[in-house]
Amino acid sequence: MIIDLHTHTSPRSDDSTLEPAQLIERARKVGLDAICVTEHDWFWNNEDLARLSKEHDFPVLPGLETNTDDGHFLVFGLDRFTFGMYHTHILRRLVDEAGGAMILAHPYRRNLNREDDMCEAIERYCRRPFLRNVDIIESCNGRGSDRQNAFSRELCRRLNLKETGGSDAHDPSDLPSYATNFERDIRNVPELVTELRAGRFKVIDLHHGRRRQIWDNDSNLY
Repeated sequence: MIIDLHTHTSPRSDDSTLEPAQLIERARKVGLDAICVTEHDWFWNNEDLARLSKEHDFPVLPGLETNTDDGHFLVFGLDRFTFGMYHTHILRRLVDEAGGAMILAHPYRRNLNREDDMCEAIERYCRRPFLRNVDIIESCNGRGSDRQNAFSRELCRRLNLKETGGSDAHDPSDLPSYATNFERDIRNVPELVTELRAGRFKVIDLHHGRRRQIWDNDSNLY
């Protein structure tokens, strides 16, 4: 089951031009089986999202992209803000208590400059203490360059962490790009969390209408 775990809609994410209905129809057109809407620091009402999913006969799951002092995380299983969740260790505790899952999103941002040596940047990043609270990284982001995504993929390899792919869609042209291919069907957030925690998924490249699996969670890039 191919799911885009990272999308944004207007006006709930103020930098997105995608209306929810437009995102759903675009996702269906490019061959996705479901999407997660992960607005910037904003929770969808579950009933509204269920109604939208039913109207379009397309699975739409709620999530969140939240800003922490260590970067952005995609979060599944929370439904409200709690004071202190901008600290990664507190966010980790809240997610665990809720039985949820969290994914470190686009780690290259503000950590890989144009003039940086890739190996040095990765070595520097790997020393950051907050990574002990991370077990999944978004290794392929549709708005990232090849070099930026290579940074994320190598980071996953060195830390031996599971990885996902997502479009980070803000505009219709952002789809298709990357997504995550799950081994099992997923109908709701608890099932999504179960599969994320079990690691039964792989990154898939959907650029130009192709479906190419580019990363195996148990081996190197191939």
